[in-house]
Amino acid sequence: MRQTVGQLTRYGVVGLLSNTVGYLLYLAFTAAGMGPKLAMSLLYAMGVVQTFFFNKRWSFRHGGAHGPAFVRYCMTYAIGYLINLGMLYSLVDRLHYPHWAVQGVMILLISLLLFLMQKYWVFKAETHEEVAVNG
Repeated sequence: MRQTVGQLTRYGVVGLLSNTVGYLLYLAFTAAGMGPKLAMSLLYAMGVVQTFFFNKRWSFRHGGAHGPAFVRYCMTYAIGYLINLGMLYSLVDRLHYPHWAVQGVMILLISLLLFLMQKYWVFKAETHEEVAVNG
């Protein structure tokens, strides 16, 4: 439990800083005329690359190989992206909720989903058998 709290705290710091900057850029891009889905897509891709190294080394202190972890990381973010895109389409395009509110809520929900996927799949602790086979 203590390990999870530490991971969640460090993940929260990385996420808070990254998402604050990303959300401010999202607001700036959309205010400048860029569509909400395009702005979210560009910033999402930038965030994946930026946060991988912080989360791998600091948040989860994962010592495994970069390559396999990065592939799993990208897969989790692809899932989060598709959920985010679907919610923007459903709630903004179809139901006409304000995009800035929908995206703000989605940041929180997707962040929780991504934490769980990173903890239990992307950066899970390797067992001795996995190290022997992979290493």
